[in-house]
Amino acid sequence: MLKVVAFMKQVAVGLQMEGNFGTAHVYRSSLNAIIAYRGKGDFTFSEVTPEWLKGFEIHLRGRGCSWNTVSTYLRTFRAVYNRAVDSGKVLYVPHLFRSVYTGTRADRKRALSDGDMQKVFAKLPQYSAVTPAMRRAQELFILMFLLRGLPFVDLAYLRKSDLRDNVITYRRRKTGRPLSVTLTPEAMFLLRKYMDRDSSSPYLFPLLKSGEGTKEAYHEYQLALRSFNQQLILLGKILGLGDRLSSYTARHTWATTAYYCEIHPGIISEAMGHSSITVTETYLKPFRNKKIDEANRQILNFVKRSVVGIIF
Repeated sequence: MLKVVAFMKQVAVGLQMEGNFGTAHVYRSSLNAIIAYRGKGDFTFSEVTPEWLKGFEIHLRGRGCSWNTVSTYLRTFRAVYNRAVDSGKVLYVPHLFRSVYTGTRADRKRALSDGDMQKVFAKLPQYSAVTPAMRRAQELFILMFLLRGLPFVDLAYLRKSDLRDNVITYRRRKTGRPLSVTLTPEAMFLLRKYMDRDSSSPYLFPLLKSGEGTKEAYHEYQLALRSFNQQLILLGKILGLGDRLSSYTARHTWATTAYYCEIHPGIISEAMGHSSITVTETYLKPFRNKKIDEANRQILNFVKRSVVGIIF
């Protein structure tokens, strides 16, 4: 009988050999969570039941994992289970994962308010607390926003060959979807300011040095992302922002700003290269109730203006 731990390790190694280092990391993290729940001894896929999975879900929540983290671990395990079934060594059990959560929740708001976004776009004051690294992080953050909420991973891996005149054409690292972005003059200004001047480097920005698809490039990306987020946190404190600033804030803010501008979620989904409109709706979910409440206030104000001697 096929063993769960051994098979998951095999899948993670295969992903790493294919250059999918981020996905391999998620698989290893999911496996560690399973081992923490089940114990170090291996076990067979036939021992995985709906009750076992429910217990795993309860265990994760008891450890303080968010629903999105729970979903990530369970979806990863479901993908491993499907691979095992496809191998012909494990029997398919219908609705095995039905009772556990494998969706995506908007646990917290990641987009900036209008006031905070204005602070981020404003020119930083000239004093010692504002370092060159912080200014660079601010302007790269703005560039990511101007490029339709470009994720940092896609920014890091952009190649000089992806830029033709004022158009960037690339594939999303996460979904593989092809995207084409026409640069505004503001975006082009920032791109030229920070683009890699080393003619021997294939990358558009000086964030990576090693060849694409290598373990070294993945570690360079992780270090660049960590440094970027650290500088954004410092920037947020300097600006006195109400919400925490991170690499993903630009993406969420672009999506919600587009939504407030009455752009259809389908267009937003296409612009951001989401795998489906369902992903986009997850981004927008925390803001729909706010928008509905605003509409309700507008209606109430209209009624109050129209009625003479209103009771309140």
